[in-house]
Amino acid sequence: MADLVLAGESLSRADAMRILRADDDQLLAILDAAYRVRREYFGKTVQLYYLKNAKSGLCPEDCNYCSQSRISEAPIEKYAMLNAERLLDGARKAAESKARTYCIVASGRGPSDREVDHVANVVRQIKDQYGLHICCCLGLLKPEQALKLKAAGVDRVNHNLNTSERYHEEICTTHTFKDRLETLDICRSAGLELCAGMIVGMGEVHEDVVDVAIKLSELNVESIPINFLNSIEGTPLQAVRELDPRFCLKVLAMFRLTNPKAELRIAGGREVNLRSMQTMGLYPANSMFVSDYLTTPGQKAEEDFRMISDLGFQITAGDYESSKLLDLWNTPHTKSCAAETPGSGSCCG
Repeated sequence: MADLVLAGESLSRADAMRILRADDDQLLAILDAAYRVRREYFGKTVQLYYLKNAKSGLCPEDCNYCSQSRISEAPIEKYAMLNAERLLDGARKAAESKARTYCIVASGRGPSDREVDHVANVVRQIKDQYGLHICCCLGLLKPEQALKLKAAGVDRVNHNLNTSERYHEEICTTHTFKDRLETLDICRSAGLELCAGMIVGMGEVHEDVVDVAIKLSELNVESIPINFLNSIEGTPLQAVRELDPRFCLKVLAMFRLTNPKAELRIAGGREVNLRSMQTMGLYPANSMFVSDYLTTPGQKAEEDFRMISDLGFQITAGDYESSKLLDLWNTPHTKSCAAETPGSGSCCG
């Protein structure tokens, strides 16, 4: 399969299905094929991103997986859009750390015109002062809103498909799959780069996962985050736990082979679902979130850095927070004993 993809051919639906249905005995061969493609376009680099909500909770949608939806009973922090001062302060820190990307993420169905004006005004100032790459995740957008964001200097918009068109009504009824596609089309027409992915493990079947991979290939998205459901107490999907690490790796490999040139990011649920096999996920994927997610905790950043270093891969920080954590990791520490104890978190255990 790798030879076919590297020759510029598209992976067929049948081959994509074959990957997901493959026996576990074939897993290493599948990962090898995916890594050959990953290495061709991204080498051994791993791009790190740090998620931070600019607006949390307060969402009127009924997405069954989400702790921020109106039907969720999860105890999360809720707050309105951060003011300009706090957003600009984050951009300043990003620039000081020589980060390339600054992300503005907000919960909700979609932004009000006032919120778009607010973000646009802040982005203009960020561009004027720091020239950073800007990514926004604001929900469903109108054409005039996307154009306003583009004109202000926003480079990329994140808007996930989350699942297939067939299965969408099973996880959300307050907006449609076509609504999500429309926002992606609107953003592309406005000249914005696209970041779009899915959540695996919500009760969908293999065909749904392949449908999303092929649709994203057709949309030619620049970046694909793959979330593996982390069932959150207080949401309708709190009892759903159907994934195993081996299947998660097959999913990542399938997305790499169907979208060879796209940045492929291991997103939410990595620690819960890949568990001891997290490291292997970076053979098909070239990007991951570091530390915590929007409303759920991740493993310690130091553990992520050590995991990547052990692979022999090169860490590239993608934003201020992950860059700051990486700098701390790379700073030499004075040790009070001759060598670290194997398996310990510090030289003295």
